[in-house]
Amino acid sequence: MFKSLYKETEGFRLVSILTPLCMIGEVVMEMIIPKLMSSIIDDGVTAGNLSHIYRIGGWMIVAAAFGLLFGVLGGVFGARASTGYARNLRRSMYRNIQTFSFANIDKYSTAGLVTRMTTDVTNIQNAYQMILRMAIRAPSSMVIAMIMAFTINAKLASIYLVAVIILGGCLVLIMSRASNYFSAAFKKYDDLNESVQENVSAIRVVKAYVREDYESEKFKKASGNVQDLLLRAEKVLSFNSPLMMATVYTCILLISWLGARMIVLSGATSFTTGELMSMLTYCTNILTSLMMLSMVFIMISMSAASAKRVAEVLEEESTLSNGENPVMEVKNGAVRFDHVCFRYKADGRDVLSDINLNIRSGETIGIIGGTGSAKTSLVQLLPRLYDTTAGHVYIGGVDVRDYDLEILRNSVAMVLQKNELFSGTIAENLRWGNKDATDAEIEEACKQACADEFIERFPDKYNTHIDQGGTNVSGGQKQRLCIARALLKKPRILILDDSTSAVDTGTDAKIRKSFAEKIPGTTVFIIAQRISSVENADHVIVLDNGRISGYGTPAEMLATNPIYQEVYNSQTKGSGDFDEKGGDNNG
Repeated sequence: MFKSLYKETEGFRLVSILTPLCMIGEVVMEMIIPKLMSSIIDDGVTAGNLSHIYRIGGWMIVAAAFGLLFGVLGGVFGARASTGYARNLRRSMYRNIQTFSFANIDKYSTAGLVTRMTTDVTNIQNAYQMILRMAIRAPSSMVIAMIMAFTINAKLASIYLVAVIILGGCLVLIMSRASNYFSAAFKKYDDLNESVQENVSAIRVVKAYVREDYESEKFKKASGNVQDLLLRAEKVLSFNSPLMMATVYTCILLISWLGARMIVLSGATSFTTGELMSMLTYCTNILTSLMMLSMVFIMISMSAASAKRVAEVLEEESTLSNGENPVMEVKNGAVRFDHVCFRYKADGRDVLSDINLNIRSGETIGIIGGTGSAKTSLVQLLPRLYDTTAGHVYIGGVDVRDYDLEILRNSVAMVLQKNELFSGTIAENLRWGNKDATDAEIEEACKQACADEFIERFPDKYNTHIDQGGTNVSGGQKQRLCIARALLKKPRILILDDSTSAVDTGTDAKIRKSFAEKIPGTTVFIIAQRISSVENADHVIVLDNGRISGYGTPAEMLATNPIYQEVYNSQTKGSGDFDEKGGDNNG
């Protein structure tokens, strides 16, 4: 963990070193001033030596100026180091997340990743700045002040030593109790962020079902849990200040009484008034430094849980990687599954069992099956979104694990069940499929996906702005834009995972006809719930509980496969699709 976190200081290590050096310089200047003040009182004021007062006063001004300079530089360097460190952490986490496979992503919730990149990194940033500044300043100030106090009078200075031991023990107890509460509170931030994220992303569903009160109550509970833990921590920390003040005032009273007694009894020979003032100043420095040090430890304890959570993401390695000499070209779209089994890590059972298929390049393959029959899991193995648990998947006669990942995924276009569009224009969204696509290529892809029908009706056409998530277009329009985006990749294999469910049957038929005419060499997989979507496929795969129940032409499946027959009869003998004859105006 420490190695991963230290690596992110790169580029800011110089300012990270200069910060504590400046803090030490500031402390040295601060410790010199009480000594000079003692000299002014004893050798200047008491002796009536005005020139001595001027000379030592000048040195005090110089020491104060250098102390101020060191303090300002320490603040500037510390701010640069901590903010730069936080930037590196967020950037490295984000970059590493981009390399995650679906298996890696399954380990973390979206809210958990957001919390790690915001709250957790902020905690680490604050702790890092505290370490560079206070963690150096406080102990050095305490040690130097203690040494200076012992050089003045060892007997009186021993009061500090006793006070530090007693106060230190109490602060350790307070710190340990508070840090436990802080660690638990930060874990609850995930629940809080998850509540906000779900509510905002699903706000239309919330309002449609009038569940605002329920969501408010859920958020109230999550925020209440965080508040409760933080309140407990703050209650424990509330003992810190009165305990510190009681110790400081006790030490001041003891030193004032004992010091004054020593001055009177010795006639200011063994202990002087100036030395007494210096001892009182060092008293405040020592005990204040101890209080600052306790806060440093509390901050470190608070950030320890955050550091572990951030390090988890930084150290997470993708379950997918390239081989030593990856294949850099996908020759064709031929697909073969050889005794393939697959299971998700969170599940102890195989969701796909002994899959054997041989599909020629350019074929259109329909996939039918009930909910949970692993239709999506089957096609996700083609672009290596997941790796097989057993067996092999071949594309173009080559095991998919032997391809370069980028080459493979650029050759396999997949339109997922949950279509995602990003904020920007239609053209910008489509160029996700091919950043170098020309306007003519974009228009052609949209014609193939029947998306040009509604794009041309927009006033700004391809420059029409799309809101985040595509909320300002209908479900069918969003699906067609996603299909067009996939076609721009000019893939060897095109996978449509229930991607025309929101499109009417007439438009669905146009899209399939366009595929047959425009991309005859591309292997097309169509996962569908409607028989009409796969009735013209070359072959149909019927899945049942992760196993192949049937494979053949649509006619063969209709004649021999009971699952296919059941779906066919339920759709053709029922009322049928209401929009079977026309195009969709709203998508």
